[in-house]
Amino acid sequence: MPRGIPLRAVLPNAVTALALCSGLTGIRFAILGNWEAAVLMVLAAAVLDGIDGRIARLVRAESRFGAELDSLSDAISFGVAPALILYLWSLQALGRFGWLVALLHALFCALRLARFNAQIDLVEQPHKSAGFLTGVPAPAGAALALTPLYLWLWTGEALTRAPVVIAVWTVLIAILMVSSVATFGPKIRLRQNVRFEAIAVLVALAAALVSAPWTTLAIVAIAYLVSIPFSIRSYRRIRRLRAADGGAASGPEPIVP
Repeated sequence: MPRGIPLRAVLPNAVTALALCSGLTGIRFAILGNWEAAVLMVLAAAVLDGIDGRIARLVRAESRFGAELDSLSDAISFGVAPALILYLWSLQALGRFGWLVALLHALFCALRLARFNAQIDLVEQPHKSAGFLTGVPAPAGAALALTPLYLWLWTGEALTRAPVVIAVWTVLIAILMVSSVATFGPKIRLRQNVRFEAIAVLVALAAALVSAPWTTLAIVAIAYLVSIPFSIRSYRRIRRLRAADGGAASGPEPIVP
């Protein structure tokens, strides 16, 4: 008889399920027109998605079941939920074209996750071996797609809610998710003499999120987008160095679909 799921795997899978519920709840709040809560639910799903894998590794409960559940959760929380939120908030003014743009975001997010699952067992992955991600990961893609909503909640400017602007922005982020550009991963190796400063920056960021959440989220999202050309340049430099050294491998890529 096939073995069941070990008891220690319940906690990380429960966190993944909670992330899925957060994404779906974001859709509910969007239907009700509560845009702040809708965005916060998607961001909560991103936080939960970031810790479920770490919990699984901590309790040694990594499994294929958990990986598949995580991908399904990501497809809904970071693909379907942001697409529907943006459609209900702005894109529906464009009629069928607005719905097509929303579908594009959800579809490209699913395609990214499918590509990640298909390549997870491949030995030869240039970006992974160099410590980079391939394209914008799904949680970051969702956070970037919602950036116009942060700006609107922050400034109230009508331009940040203009359907054409939102459509162009959403398509751009969707393309970045399925692209093959090298992006920085969430794990950054810090030198010994800058770790205290890094902690201070994280504390300041947490304080900013509490006191001015929409301003902070908008700035962080734009900063991440600006970092992409630098990650591409950094990856190319590492490739040149590895080619000169005969292809020596670097650190592994964090597992972030």
